[in-house]
Amino acid sequence: MARSSHLLAAALLAALLGGCGGGATPLTFDLAALPPVVRLVAAGRSIAVSEPVGIQPFEADRIIVRESGGALAFLGGGQWADRLPRLIQTRLLQSLENSGRLRSVSRPGDKVVADYQLISEIRAFDIQATTGEAVVDLSLKLVADGTGKVTAARIFTARVPVAKIDAGNGAQALDRALTIVLADVVRWVNTGR
Repeated sequence: MARSSHLLAAALLAALLGGCGGGATPLTFDLAALPPVVRLVAAGRSIAVSEPVGIQPFEADRIIVRESGGALAFLGGGQWADRLPRLIQTRLLQSLENSGRLRSVSRPGDKVVADYQLISEIRAFDIQATTGEAVVDLSLKLVADGTGKVTAARIFTARVPVAKIDAGNGAQALDRALTIVLADVVRWVNTGR
């Protein structure tokens, strides 16, 4: 009798713990870098791409919805493949490398001597519920590594309509908006325009 009550208690505990997960595992989404471009001549400078900074909600791996009144909420059912700042840093780095216009592109900790450091801030990377748009807004500064002087600064923004506010559509629209921003950033870094 004692053995069967232990088995029953174990079965009940397993059933209770199984329900604690809060539902299905969220889908994981990635962001894309710009594709490689064949260039015959690379510029002579090198750039270190710092990890972007941002307010606390952007430090996570969650997809964010900005509600009316400015409240931020996490969009259920989806998450990014990594922390958002690290993911954006990686896609910036890859997009600049893929442009074929720079001598080298690295992270600050890679022990590569860089002429410039690209510093960025995530001002927005969310779905705006009131307008039904994915908004990517990044502030970037190009800093001379030897002097610390800001040689150029610019804000890059893109807005893309979201078909429906859910994880799949939201992640896809944010990826498209980031692609627009990445193309502008690569052009700006390589040409100064």
